[in-house]
Amino acid sequence: MIDLRSDTVTRPSREMRRAMAEAEVGDDVFGEDPTVRALEEETAAALGREAALYVPSGHMANQLGVFVSAASGDEIWAHERSHVVGNEQGALAVLSRVLPRTYGGDHGYPGQELLDAWAAGVDDIHRARPRLLCLENTFTGRVVPRAEQRRVAGFAHAHGMRVHLDGARLWNAAVALGVSPEQAAEGADTVAVCFSKGLGAPVGSALAGDAEAIARARRARKMLGAGMRQAGIIAAGALYALRHNVARLAEDHARAERLAAGLSELPGLAAVARTNMVLVTTEPGAAERRAAEFRAAGVAALPLGADRIRMVVHLDIADADIDEALRRIGTVVRAGG
Repeated sequence: MIDLRSDTVTRPSREMRRAMAEAEVGDDVFGEDPTVRALEEETAAALGREAALYVPSGHMANQLGVFVSAASGDEIWAHERSHVVGNEQGALAVLSRVLPRTYGGDHGYPGQELLDAWAAGVDDIHRARPRLLCLENTFTGRVVPRAEQRRVAGFAHAHGMRVHLDGARLWNAAVALGVSPEQAAEGADTVAVCFSKGLGAPVGSALAGDAEAIARARRARKMLGAGMRQAGIIAAGALYALRHNVARLAEDHARAERLAAGLSELPGLAAVARTNMVLVTTEPGAAERRAAEFRAAGVAALPLGADRIRMVVHLDIADADIDEALRRIGTVVRAGG
């Protein structure tokens, strides 16, 4: 099976497994795991932040980012299709008890007119206080332009709000932009990054920010039951990924472009590549059927809605896999499906 459902399906390489097996460990709740500490320090340095916290998942990193920046009853602003709003089981309401105000659009960031309108009347006693603006980069594979991120973050800060950046695939954004991860995360007070997506580690994400925010996040992580003991065994996989698998993301982007170009040549399909993601538009209402046909032919993909399929290229996908996926899908489509 050529699995293109997500870049979370990768398996650790032999070298990564060796690093995990040989990892030096200690009790991380006591702050004594040297591998975890190395991962946190290198992540913070890569993002230009004072500190970072290793956590089991991107979900937790996002929710901790909200928790340390907004209080119960506060208003937060986020895209209606953002992960923090739509894919984390309503944790905003359960854990931080905040009120999401959501905006739409395909670009993942709010326009200036909307920001100006939402900022009007913030002192009205009837209204929840806006405290946090959440961005996502990449957003469904789309890179947020640096100028737009600076504009939005600057507006938030000027209006007394903090900014949380869901950078689960920030590494992809940085490579696509040709800038450092720190530059790609510009303007954010807290940044969540993932090691188990494009970088191919088996477990883990991190939250980075100033020392005070991360100290609060560390306490909150323990409150949520995620204080880990000899976590260096899994942190070693993330550390190996951070040290070795960032630059190679350009290969995934190039393969995604080639996959999208090949799919677009097939009747009834139109595809676009965004970093390592390929979004395929099918005939109206055909996404579920087409995805099932592709899987039967040995290519796993994820249907999104009625007429869109997502494919994600990752480090377990080689050039030969792209060629074979196009051959198999082409056979199905040309046969009339």
